[in-house]
Amino acid sequence: MKHILIASLVLVLGMAAGTARADKLRIISWADYVPADLIAAFKKETGIDVEVTLSNNEEMISKLRATGGAGFDLAQPSQDRVMAAQREFGIYKPLDLSKLKLDEFQPEFLDIVRKNTTIDGKQYGLPYLWGTDGLVVNAKRTKIADYPDLCRPDLKGKTAVRLKRPTLMAFAFAAGKDPFALYGDTKAYGALMDQVGAALIACKANFKFFYDNKDQLLNGIRTGEIIAAMMWDTGGWTLNRDNPDIQFIVPRSGALGWLDTFVLPARGRNDAAAYAWINFTMRPENAARVIKSVGSFSAAKNTEALIDPRLKAQFAAAFPNNNLKSIHWYPAIPPGLEEMEGRVLDRVKAAN
Repeated sequence: MKHILIASLVLVLGMAAGTARADKLRIISWADYVPADLIAAFKKETGIDVEVTLSNNEEMISKLRATGGAGFDLAQPSQDRVMAAQREFGIYKPLDLSKLKLDEFQPEFLDIVRKNTTIDGKQYGLPYLWGTDGLVVNAKRTKIADYPDLCRPDLKGKTAVRLKRPTLMAFAFAAGKDPFALYGDTKAYGALMDQVGAALIACKANFKFFYDNKDQLLNGIRTGEIIAAMMWDTGGWTLNRDNPDIQFIVPRSGALGWLDTFVLPARGRNDAAAYAWINFTMRPENAARVIKSVGSFSAAKNTEALIDPRLKAQFAAAFPNNNLKSIHWYPAIPPGLEEMEGRVLDRVKAAN
């Protein structure tokens, strides 16, 4: 009888814990990616609460690595950061595609993410939001066409970039090189990064600052302290709505394209809620809520009619006829390259 009572108690506690888990979805994601109105609508439809932890690529990987993939039920790293993290640390679990409404996704983005998140035939990521890095300029005060124009003598002390890997990639493409094509050749890639680092050191007097957050850059451009910068598209379009002279342009050497994803942490406790959330957020009307919140574009189908007409017009001006061929999409980063890039960026930071 004692053993029966203990077994019954364990069963009841287990059922209670299972119910608690089923009623909560824990997401680690970027700012504005999980808007409050979307959470409320999901709760109303499913009864599941959503708990959001704001983060970035480096922190997501660090937190999940520290816990062996526990602590969250859904994560949203960029698609180029999934494969290496999984190979090195085993922090994600493969997706069960049968539980997902894949016909809600735009096929071209599905293909990009499938290519960069598939290991041994198992797919670990799905596309969520995408956007580009390019150039923003006050066209009334100067004209620029590509990233090296930020280093022109007439713009000394009036430009800005991030001291991060996208800047290295941008200046590499502007030099006529394809850094992504060298991912498999460590020696050649290192030589290219050294070349780009030297160019940034020579340009350093032109940079008013290396910006750390979006408010720093937006305020610098609004006040006229900065008149040209490497910047993401939606930031440029936000500034343009307030001042038509400020424009986002696709550089001559091409924009850099990012795609953020849905992935399941290896020890997440509520896969069912995660799949429900993915399917819910990729409905056109819900994807449009996310677009409104973050200003970037969704990988969901059929959102065009639901997007702010101003944003559609700005996108059309940057990418006429919806032509995305000028975008360099980030491929999966092999292990070790970011450490190499970090050393180059440290040299740039330390240079006088």
